[in-house]
Amino acid sequence: MAYITAEARQELLDTVAEATDELGVALSALGDAYEQLDEASADALEDELFRPVQATYGRARRTHAEFAARHGLPARTFAPAAHGRPSTGVRGFLEVTAEALQRAEDILVELQDSMSPVEVGDAELRAGLADVRAALARLAGRPEHFISRFGR
Repeated sequence: MAYITAEARQELLDTVAEATDELGVALSALGDAYEQLDEASADALEDELFRPVQATYGRARRTHAEFAARHGLPARTFAPAAHGRPSTGVRGFLEVTAEALQRAEDILVELQDSMSPVEVGDAELRAGLADVRAALARLAGRPEHFISRFGR
C-alpha cells in the first residue's frame, strides 16, 4: 500500500510540475514580448500580465516544492523556458502566453478532476492548487485583450 501511495504522489507531483512548466513558458514569452515593446506598453504588459504570471509561477513552484518536501519526494529545479525567436513578434509571444496559460489550466483541471489531490495529496497541496487555479482564472483573457491593442 505504501508503495502505491508513493507512486501516486510522484505522479501527482509530476503533473503539478507539468503545469508549472507551462507557466514558465508563458513567463518566458512575456519576457520576450516585453523586450519588443515601447516603454509605456512594456510597463502595461508588466502590470497586467508579467507580474501576475510571475506570482502564479512562483506559487506553483512553491506548491510543488513543499509537497515534495512534506512527503520525502525528490525536489525538482525548474529551468527557465527557452526564449523565442524575435521574429515571432509581440503578438506571437502573447499568443504563446495565452496558449501556455490555457494548457496549465487544462492540466490542473484534469488533475483536480482525477481526485488524486484528495486521495494522495494533502490540504496544503489542495490549497496551493486552488490558489494557482484562481490566479489563472483572473488571467483568463488578458493576453488576448493585450493582443487587441496591436490590431491585426
